Amino acid sequence: MIATPAKPVPRPAHSPFDLGETAAYGAWRAARLDAVPTSVDELRVEVADLSRPSAVERAALCERIARTNMALYRCSGHTVSRADVRHFGAALGLSRLDNNLCSEEDGVSELQVSGGGRQAEYIPYTNRPLSWHCDGYYNPPGRWIRAMLLHCVSDAAEGGENALMDHELLYIHLRDENPAWIEALMHPQALTIPANVENGVTLREAQSGPVFSVDDAGHLHLRYTARERNVQWRDDPLTREAAGAIRELLARDVRGLLRCRLAPGEGIICNNVLHSRTGFRDDPDSGRQRLVYRARYLDRVVGT
Repeated sequence: MIATPAKPVPRPAHSPFDLGETAAYGAWRAARLDAVPTSVDELRVEVADLSRPSAVERAALCERIARTNMALYRCSGHTVSRADVRHFGAALGLSRLDNNLCSEEDGVSELQVSGGGRQAEYIPYTNRPLSWHCDGYYNPPGRWIRAMLLHCVSDAAEGGENALMDHELLYIHLRDENPAWIEALMHPQALTIPANVENGVTLREAQSGPVFSVDDAGHLHLRYTARERNVQWRDDPLTREAAGAIRELLARDVRGLLRCRLAPGEGIICNNVLHSRTGFRDDPDSGRQRLVYRARYLDRVVGT
């Protein structure tokens, strides 16, 4: 059984995401391209106490997120707990955490190589590469992920680099090349994630929905995974072309694609931008074992 996709949300008048609004799109596009960072260093903010970011620190983070949908932070003063991560999110207006199958009771996940059990079946809990995706692409419409936080507690001996790309820049790349691709990717059945069935028990129904959508506040949302197995693209030529164009774009260093390797005490907070992770190698003998806290939210960062 496939869950009923969300009904298309009415877009605000003169939305840049309306294919008929060329003037609005042109103005929005120019502003977005003017804000593209040339280095991840432009996105970094020092945060003294993650559990209680100051007004100045919050403003700096929100400025970067408003401009690029993402910010990087560094908190080197003390060891950060899952509770600190929750307080940090709340300070930026993020309180509706997405509890998932592998998260802890407080909604924060501990991403590390699992020794077994359910977690070992999911790639984020292994040292294998994670392909391009936005978090929660398999969630039902009422639980789409709008913001996401990754905090590095400890890094691997080798590897574990993240790549990041603002989903609004992906939209621009695709629309500039072929606006019909955008129309296809906004179809309510553009991408279907099959049901998650474990030992004959359905843990999650199949989910169909658009790749690009616009929420009732006018923000662009992306629902995407580069996985080729266990995904079903709508069977029409334009959708197949658009899916191939996304894969091709993300395979090269297009404008706006950034790379970073989080060190202990560093993190990423974003409006659920596209991201990936290279494979990595732990070294338990030297104590180098990668551990990253992940928090996923149903709302965007306030003020962005």
